[in-house]
Amino acid sequence: MQTTISRRQFSKLLGSSFACVATMALAGCGAAGGSAGAAGDAAGAKATDSFRTLDQIKESGSITIGVFSDKAPFGYVDNSGAYQGYDVEFANRLAKDLGVNVKWVATDPANRVPFLESNKVDIILANFTVTEERAQKVDFSLPYMKVQLGVVSPEKAPVKSVDELAGKTLIVAKGTTAETYFEKEHPNVKLQKYDQYADAYNALLDGRGDAFSTDNTEVLAWAKQNPGFTVGIDALGNQDTIAAAVSKGNSSLLKFIDDEIEALAGERFFHNDYDKTLAPVYGTSVNPDTLVVEGGKI
Repeated sequence: MQTTISRRQFSKLLGSSFACVATMALAGCGAAGGSAGAAGDAAGAKATDSFRTLDQIKESGSITIGVFSDKAPFGYVDNSGAYQGYDVEFANRLAKDLGVNVKWVATDPANRVPFLESNKVDIILANFTVTEERAQKVDFSLPYMKVQLGVVSPEKAPVKSVDELAGKTLIVAKGTTAETYFEKEHPNVKLQKYDQYADAYNALLDGRGDAFSTDNTEVLAWAKQNPGFTVGIDALGNQDTIAAAVSKGNSSLLKFIDDEIEALAGERFFHNDYDKTLAPVYGTSVNPDTLVVEGGKI
């Protein structure tokens, strides 16, 4: 993985990833072998009548994992067509320890729950914030990251409080906790909604909105790569957690993931994952202990 991504490269990644998702919603732009030495596109990923158990996944020799393709540095497709990012590293490790290949499925925020409900994927690893509403529809693993909402805006017109959004337009991605939070807690804030993160960020770049809100981990990374923008609000709402998700009732696969998260704490896997994928973006301005969760323990 490159240690730095220029603004032009970042925009190119978003653009190419969006084109891929728009062309084939269930397919990855390309697949790169992870630690398991295997990957593939998700063109063959189809809905089934029921989820696949852990034994069925082992017998098939492959696991289908939904990740973002346009959300660097958590999940994105690089210039060579390979999936990269914080969530992707964990996905590759799960596949390696399970002894199967990975089939990637590119997802957007609004499709994360539907993809599991329709059994188009075995696991979602897409910066998925745990909420009570989502937990009624899918089963979440132990957490591996902590997060709050953040708001990024132009440096020439920074938004430093929710009150400063009065009379302005806030960009959000559909199906995110930011959308839910503002609709519930601040219904007077005018929201401009997009299906894809690429479109949302491009809307901010183009001046079609005054600010953009999503997880603080994401806006902090994006602002680092885009001069002229700042995160005026870096902690909004309650502290939430990020976790893997499986279809409701898939207890065998969920237990495998939970056991992995607990076991990986011994090697500080997620801190090492942070160092590889997030530290090159955040630099020294973010303390990894404020974001990373080891062993599922907050």
